Amino acid sequence: MEARPFSDITYRQFLNEEKLMGSKCRKCGALFLPPRPICIKCHGTQMEWAEMKGKGKLVAFTCIAVGPPSMIEEGYDRKHPYVSGVVELEEGTAIDARIEEVDGNNPESIEIGMPLAVKFLHRGEGENLRTYLGFRPS
Repeated sequence: MEARPFSDITYRQFLNEEKLMGSKCRKCGALFLPPRPICIKCHGTQMEWAEMKGKGKLVAFTCIAVGPPSMIEEGYDRKHPYVSGVVELEEGTAIDARIEEVDGNNPESIEIGMPLAVKFLHRGEGENLRTYLGFRPS
């Protein structure tokens, strides 16, 4: 893989390419998602890109009925809440993301431990294209 800096911009570029990339410390092997340029476990600076499989399980979630303007523009509101959760990936690291294809009005139907798979959420077009990280039941 070509050398790319560890930054938010690069991470978003990978998301646009539908790649879930984290960083791995060459010294201690710790994984981080989103990626970081310095290992918080051993303070090493020799990091490399690591592609995640995009499979994991839900470890925490919340249903949000009053969201930011961007979510309101997508149609979410008090009657149509969206779900945000923490996903523990098979590789052992965890990330927070939107949980798609679940019923935010019926949180009892959402199960901790349920298997999830990555879902890249593309919004906008051209230079305004943004890709957000999401997961869905698998």
